[in-house]
Amino acid sequence: MTTSAPPPASVPTLLVLDAEPPPRLGRLTGRARIEHADAATLAERLPSADVLLVWDFTSHAVREAWPGAGPRPGWVHTASAGVDHLMCPELADSDTVVTNARGVFDQPIAEYVAALVLAMAKDLPATLRLQGERTWRHRESTRVSGTRACVVGSGPIGRAVASTLEALGVTTALVGRTARPGVHGTEELDRLLAGADWVVAAAPLTDATRGMFDARRFALMRPSARFVNVGRGPLVVEDDLVEALTAHRIAGAALDVLNHEPLAPDSRLWEVPGLIVSPHMSGDTVGWRDELGAQFVELFESWAAGRPLANVVDKKRGYVPGH
Repeated sequence: MTTSAPPPASVPTLLVLDAEPPPRLGRLTGRARIEHADAATLAERLPSADVLLVWDFTSHAVREAWPGAGPRPGWVHTASAGVDHLMCPELADSDTVVTNARGVFDQPIAEYVAALVLAMAKDLPATLRLQGERTWRHRESTRVSGTRACVVGSGPIGRAVASTLEALGVTTALVGRTARPGVHGTEELDRLLAGADWVVAAAPLTDATRGMFDARRFALMRPSARFVNVGRGPLVVEDDLVEALTAHRIAGAALDVLNHEPLAPDSRLWEVPGLIVSPHMSGDTVGWRDELGAQFVELFESWAAGRPLANVVDKKRGYVPGH
């Protein structure tokens, strides 16, 4: 269906892969023919679209529909930081420009990581549990200032996490794909893991990062170290993390992203000692969908005017290159 009477044929067609609630695109009224698709109809609608907005950023429908017959949109925008859910060889090899929601989630995720660090250092999960049991049990907690963190992922989210932790007095090392001023290369990761009190995964999901946190890497960490993943679920070999926690090889962990979402009610991850599980919400603050919609409208206006697009993803690497 369309949102209004069909505009003139010269107006570009914007196809939205829907999710609820829908994006607010009122500023584009009369400037785009807005059509909608779901996973079942996306393949048949792709050939007629000039632009695809992947509003349902949890769907793999693009990856499944893109290899089909017919022309494809020249620009795809996903309302997410990660692009692994939509990339396929045919899209990666095409001339289609892919953009993402870089910039919307940086500080909210950094604040969430800081909250997790403080919660684990101050043993807040146990405090809440004991309160529910009406149990008064005095304990000592960990001082955060003066500790060391290793943040893996040197994009905007990783940089925001590093600066926020540094504001708490945490000495932070940032690790990226290649070394540059202020960023360590991946060849230094093992050494940095061995000296860190906090390890934060904020990297994109690529062939190089998939499963990077495995038994070997957890074995490098201190027994007192805590691990946080706000990047992508498959960065972590979850069975290896469970084993590291149950064997007390590391002191705790927090996962806001999982290999399979939503997490099944019978998953053992719910009950692993020392593990905090949250439902992929670290970047989702009040009004975040409006920010995503406004960002896309600004990008659309640039595209329609022939201006260069921001947030262009390197489709081979799977993320927006740093500057």
